[in-house]
Amino acid sequence: MEKLNNDLFLRACKRQPVERTPIWIMRQAGRYLPEYQAVRAKADFLTMCKTPELAAEVTIQPIDILGVDAAIIFSDILVIPEAMGMHLEMHEGKGPIFHKPIRNENDAKQLKKVIPEKELNYVLDAVRLTKKELNGRVPLIGFSGSPWTLLTYMVEGRGSKNFSEVKKLIYNNPKLAHQLLNDLSDTIADYLSAKIEAGCNAVQIFDTWGGILSQKDFLEFSLPYVEKIITQLKRKDEPVIFFAKGVHHNLIKMADIGADVLGLDWTMNLGEVRKLVGNRVALQGNLDPTVLYANKNYIKQEVISVLQSFGEGSGHIFNLGHGVLPDVDPENVKALVQYVKEESKIFHHRDTETQTN
Repeated sequence: MEKLNNDLFLRACKRQPVERTPIWIMRQAGRYLPEYQAVRAKADFLTMCKTPELAAEVTIQPIDILGVDAAIIFSDILVIPEAMGMHLEMHEGKGPIFHKPIRNENDAKQLKKVIPEKELNYVLDAVRLTKKELNGRVPLIGFSGSPWTLLTYMVEGRGSKNFSEVKKLIYNNPKLAHQLLNDLSDTIADYLSAKIEAGCNAVQIFDTWGGILSQKDFLEFSLPYVEKIITQLKRKDEPVIFFAKGVHHNLIKMADIGADVLGLDWTMNLGEVRKLVGNRVALQGNLDPTVLYANKNYIKQEVISVLQSFGEGSGHIFNLGHGVLPDVDPENVKALVQYVKEESKIFHHRDTETQTN
């Protein structure tokens, strides 16, 4: 078994006693850091994703700079559709673009079956290199988009305001939608299993667009496929985090699909969700990312507010309710991490007593 110097994050995922609340931040390796910008000046985004040395370098930056309790491998959710044969372009300001989106059976037939160790080996190499360079300092998280979120990008071809194309697909051709979601589930399960095999200590499934579905459609086109992935994962005791942005319903069902941790966005009340789901899962989140635009005193008060909302005891991983924004001051992010470390100890005094007795 790997010896980690700091395993707070993993213990909290499993709702085991911790001395303080662990913190990591979605998009912690990113544009708000000058050190990231220096690397990015030498290579475009996809080149960074596909060059293990660069991916490892920017993955580790937040550990050195911020002192967070977990690293998350630098990559992108759209490497999977690209590996399936869809040509991906990343445009500054416009985001990702697939020029030939999937709209019908003929389009779907062009997609290739993905073997992660072949088409996505550059990600696995980045995991292995990062693990070596982290040298047991903190755990490493691997991630994927959910089948529904990947399908949304594959069908829309780009970001969307009303998601009309993917909605047309699920309403007019649900059979094809289910076939694609099924295939994506198998690919994602293989991909995340390969990441665990390469050294990831935990994995997160991002359902970024789960919130655009009605409650009924979420239960048909998203949740069953996330459950399928979790069931198929090859893992020992590596925790699984499920983060469905904008999904405020079916929380009990989400907590019962086999994930160890439920990620919450900033529009939800952590304490109320904790009461609702009980001991089924740990909870991750959920500070509003825009709070990091405020002064440090305000950030501190909001940190305390989130900690108080969850209350005493283990089973909470502090995070933002979505990713850190690119124009945030890095000093504010450093302050956030420090405040969580200082202010959370009081919520774990019973945990600490349990460990010492």
